[in-house]
Amino acid sequence: MGDFFKSRKFKVLIALFIMLIALMLRASWTGGLSPAIEQVAGAVVAPFQKLSSTISDGVSGFFRRYARADEVAQENEALRSEINELRAQLVNYEEYKHENEELRKYLDIEYKEEHPDFEMTPAAVVARDPDSRFYSFTIDKGSLDGVAPYDPVVCADGLVGRVKEVGLTYSKVITILDVEIDVGAYDARTRDIGIVNGSVALAADGRCIMNYLPRESGAAQGDLVVTSGGNLYPKGLVIGKIARLDNAPGNISLYAEIEPTADIRNLTDVMVITSFNGQKGGAPVE
Repeated sequence: MGDFFKSRKFKVLIALFIMLIALMLRASWTGGLSPAIEQVAGAVVAPFQKLSSTISDGVSGFFRRYARADEVAQENEALRSEINELRAQLVNYEEYKHENEELRKYLDIEYKEEHPDFEMTPAAVVARDPDSRFYSFTIDKGSLDGVAPYDPVVCADGLVGRVKEVGLTYSKVITILDVEIDVGAYDARTRDIGIVNGSVALAADGRCIMNYLPRESGAAQGDLVVTSGGNLYPKGLVIGKIARLDNAPGNISLYAEIEPTADIRNLTDVMVITSFNGQKGGAPVE
């Protein structure tokens, strides 16, 4: 293109273009051009029209290619960001998976050291019941893993609840916040005995209640409450701490609000106690 502008042909076209301008000025004075002059003018203008069209098409094509290249660059950047985000998520998943596996091993070892008679199955919380005010949940272990109804469920911090329903590869667990729960318990400091139940009124605050404490009990806020044992729950599992004490209706006993040591509402991993000394078959006696 640069050689064309330096060529003799280009100079001739420029001269002809100047002549065309002169003819057009003359036509404006005289009122028109003769047919012969119009033909000459058309011959002169045609190369310029072709050149103009070529330049216009080239410029349009350039901008179209530029716009498309910009779109491709933006798409590539978005894909790179998405890939980086997915890689980060995968790394986090692998880290969490490793942490959970290590936690389960730790729980298994810790409980077996303290309770060598326990047979335990580690499990992950895979779903929560959105309609349950007592924070029941589903775990990824079932009858094929030795889990059975009424098996106690614990975590590193203490008692969580018990198995209610069992499938082949899953189980549903109700928590100690549930009104279906009744657990024999005692104050670890005073040895006063009571029954821990779920409470509709307290569940929203993540608490349960200990009923039937003696009126003369020396139990106090902050005391640790643990299971007293039976054929459903083994003795010595931590339930929680006393948050508040008050007189029961009729003043015949005391009751205590219990703050569970287990974070019932945010559990991700638990252990199912499938066997322990003193466990019996048949109807449970909690």
